[in-house]
Amino acid sequence: MLPRLLLDTHIVVRWLTNAKKLSREQVHVLEAAVRRAEPIALSAISLLEIAVLGSAGKLGLKVALEELLEDLQSPVFQILPLTYEVAAEGASLGSLRDPADRAIVATARVQRLRLVTSDHRIIESKLVSVVV
Repeated sequence: MLPRLLLDTHIVVRWLTNAKKLSREQVHVLEAAVRRAEPIALSAISLLEIAVLGSAGKLGLKVALEELLEDLQSPVFQILPLTYEVAAEGASLGSLRDPADRAIVATARVQRLRLVTSDHRIIESKLVSVVV
């Protein structure tokens, strides 16, 4: 089964550590995907972003960073690589300045996935279909 959803970095962290911070719609689509045994996609850049932000104490984690990264090895998640197509698509997303945001949005566009995000810059850009 192929994924239909891609999680942005902060959404996956919230889902695994404090799901109360997710919107009702976000919880609904994530729970529905899990019920269907549908993999949930993450961009490979999210792994690096979690490691860097977590080690700098910027994620406010209540669990060890290593534990969070280990949780991402679950079969629930499908890690999508940064490909040439994603890089080329990311280069065209000039309205987004953050390289990780560009990679995540580009991955969603190339793979034709809905992006689960709370990032207002991504939402307002209308570059990709989102679940807010």
